[in-house]
Amino acid sequence: MQIILNLSFLFLLFLFPSNEYNVSNYSKIYVRTSQIGFLPSDIKTGVIFSKDKIDVQKYYVINSVTQKTEFEDYLPDSILTYGKFNYAVPIDFTPLKKKGIYYIDVGGNRSTPFRISDNVFNNIKDSLLLFYQAQRCGPTKPILHKKGHLWDATKLIGAEDSSGVDLTGGWHDAGDYIKFLPTISFTTYLMLFAYDFDNVKFGFDSNKNGVPDILEEAKIGLDWMQRANYKKDKLVTQVQDLKDHEVGWRLPENDTLRFNRPGYVGMGKNQIGLYAATMALAYRIWKDKFKDINLANDYLNRAKELYSIKDNVPDIDSMPSGFYQDSRFLGKLALGATELFISTQDSSYLKEAESFADSAGSDYWWSWGDINSLADYKLATLIPRFKDYLQNNLIYFKSTAKNSVFGEGMPYSWGTTNSFLGITLQAILFKRLTGDTKFDSLAVTQRDYILGRNPWGISFIYNIGRVFPKHLHSQIAYFNDGYLPGALSAGPAPLGILKNYDIKRENLSYNYFNTDSVKYYDDRWDYITNEPTIVGNATALFVFGYYSSKN
Repeated sequence: MQIILNLSFLFLLFLFPSNEYNVSNYSKIYVRTSQIGFLPSDIKTGVIFSKDKIDVQKYYVINSVTQKTEFEDYLPDSILTYGKFNYAVPIDFTPLKKKGIYYIDVGGNRSTPFRISDNVFNNIKDSLLLFYQAQRCGPTKPILHKKGHLWDATKLIGAEDSSGVDLTGGWHDAGDYIKFLPTISFTTYLMLFAYDFDNVKFGFDSNKNGVPDILEEAKIGLDWMQRANYKKDKLVTQVQDLKDHEVGWRLPENDTLRFNRPGYVGMGKNQIGLYAATMALAYRIWKDKFKDINLANDYLNRAKELYSIKDNVPDIDSMPSGFYQDSRFLGKLALGATELFISTQDSSYLKEAESFADSAGSDYWWSWGDINSLADYKLATLIPRFKDYLQNNLIYFKSTAKNSVFGEGMPYSWGTTNSFLGITLQAILFKRLTGDTKFDSLAVTQRDYILGRNPWGISFIYNIGRVFPKHLHSQIAYFNDGYLPGALSAGPAPLGILKNYDIKRENLSYNYFNTDSVKYYDDRWDYITNEPTIVGNATALFVFGYYSSKN
């Protein structure tokens, strides 16, 4: 039955050929909703907008197979605008819970087809994880390219001994071939966090080798993080530098810089906090799940040893490339101390975690460097008052979302899709702690924004939905005819950021829906709006894994 349903869905893509971006249609009414669909119990919403006054009174949700109208309602009065579009209204068809394949019709203008199903998000979760196999570096069985960068790192910069050290493995950070400790730590921790959060839902084992797929991939990060801690109190925070961007596009195995990939030594409280958190959590999983006491103890010892020197290092480590320059450390130390307490039951860690988390407060954001909410969640499982910091974030996000018909919960940034999904992640954590559903609508709106409920009508995940990025800023994708499964595009960015970079774009197909202040380009040269990253995919993997059903 599932196979028949999926084939029917694919057939519908041909049933409704896309003329969305034909200039002759620029006076039409646009209908935006999730291209993928909804769980039967989900809040189900969309946005209808037009340059001209919408003179249609009702909209219809129609079963694509039977052509029967399953839900209809009157359009609300237009009270909002978007860019050049003077009429914009939200719609809500939550009462429709019947499983099936549907589209929304407004005066003959149709949305993309979508499903209502219990397992509508399962394929997204699988695809997002597959992305990491393409990002693998070194002798780690990558896909879409051959093994490469087998001599990392050819020398160390900032060390007493500048000779090379084994830093093979890990993941390339984004569309380039640089590797960063902050982003690999973030990614690895979130994978472990997801499994720890729900080891049934995140315990899927697609290749039937006895190891949950998400832990198998997290091990790629853990192995590299062990190598990065090349001495007891030393870390390598980056492999390769901006030379990587100066030699043209190539596959890893053809990298002319293969013998010129230095590692950079660094240390900061921010690095220590997230590193210790990752290793302390890995200790529990490898001890309890795999009964590998020796490896588990190695993880824990590294966490304890690095954490012990936190008072003797700078607050923030300076990144040699200028990328991923952090600005916060207290929340990361709080997370490290919390995970160490859970692993050791040493109360001194818990006392420090409380102090760090209280000093950090709410960060009102989500990014690779803004993860106070993770510490607040973990602490709240032990000391309930810490849920208040998490709630502060969500109240701010909910208030912000009211200002736009598309319901964006925070300002646009570099890495917008990661940030929006981070709102959903935080709402999920708060609901787990309290059972309170008051942020459900906020969570689902951000999730659906990624899948098509946005001005451009695009699903920002490659090959998910009917309209998705075809020209990602990724060398791996470029040399595979655009193919990069599960890659999450960074998404729209504000003009305040874009104007600082001279990017010669070739594809302006979405420009009609850009505004004076926010823009998105599906262009392979656009490293701001259209580059996938391992951190964005990590947040997405947690969110869509949470909404998926058990395989």
